[in-house]
Amino acid sequence: MTNSDQCPLWISEADVVSLMNMREAVAALEKGLLAEAQGDAQNMVKTHVEWGDGATLHAIGATFPKAGFAGTKTWAHTSGGATPLLILYDSNTGALKAVVEAFALGQMRTAAASGAATQWLAAADASEFAILGTGKQALTQVAAVLTVRPIRHIRAFSRNEDRRNQFVERVRTEFGVEADAAPSVREAVKGAAIITVVTRATEPILSADMIERGAHVNAVGAIVPSRAEVAADVLARSTQIVTDSIPQAQELSRELIEFFGHDPGKWSRVRSLARLVASRRARAPSDDLTIFKSLGMGISDLSLGIELYGKAVNSGLGRQFPHPQKAAPRLRTNQSVKGLAGG
Repeated sequence: MTNSDQCPLWISEADVVSLMNMREAVAALEKGLLAEAQGDAQNMVKTHVEWGDGATLHAIGATFPKAGFAGTKTWAHTSGGATPLLILYDSNTGALKAVVEAFALGQMRTAAASGAATQWLAAADASEFAILGTGKQALTQVAAVLTVRPIRHIRAFSRNEDRRNQFVERVRTEFGVEADAAPSVREAVKGAAIITVVTRATEPILSADMIERGAHVNAVGAIVPSRAEVAADVLARSTQIVTDSIPQAQELSRELIEFFGHDPGKWSRVRSLARLVASRRARAPSDDLTIFKSLGMGISDLSLGIELYGKAVNSGLGRQFPHPQKAAPRLRTNQSVKGLAGG
């Protein structure tokens, strides 16, 4: 059986977790970012719609034609949960290659982006880490930072005291690192060399006067215009501002839109994560604050998805199912079309 004849794979959440760890996720993402920097990968700018009490429907995607893949990820985020799916296609034939259950993948790709940014923007000896927000993304964000920096102490804050205490216990148990719950944002970030903000805040909670000189900030949670986590004075102090997708930031990041407006000259201060990784240049000693604004992009999802697909094929994981184009009935006459239309 040729690769083009291989039945598509359904790759489950359990498969994803068994096939990739955080270090591998960061490596896969950096590989994809280098492809973007070299012109071998292109994003589909994220689209979304909101309804009800904060529910959102999202679609993102990317093409990796040199690698032979194109794909999209879509999900509806509601108060009842979400079921994200990544769809991988053959970029040459349009054939379906895989459907990947993408909740764990999404957590890993979001965390891997923070990990890649932290790798190049945080101080090499950073040992104090603060995380604001203890929800579903928080634990993988911790894992990503621990993957790239020698963290000795973590402080966590979220509005719910019980949840932040439970989160701290999980961090101690799962990562074997010293961790404490902080009673406020200010106490959490005091003295921290790395700060990750991953909340659902609708107004900024982190301001420049709270942050030590030389710190790096990963701003992860505000991915639609109705949300914001960092104040404008954080951006004003930042000597390096990086985002995963500049076109996407210009559409979706309220923090950056309000700070830069629509002036292309001001936006020239913002670098893409792909350019940062391709430059292979770490932060300069003269840098004050650095910030990575994460919004999520198709290249990130496909970078991990392509790697997962290769691992699944090689290890025999994933459930095969028939090619849709082979299983679907084909219309052959005008009469059959009329029949489907009720004529």
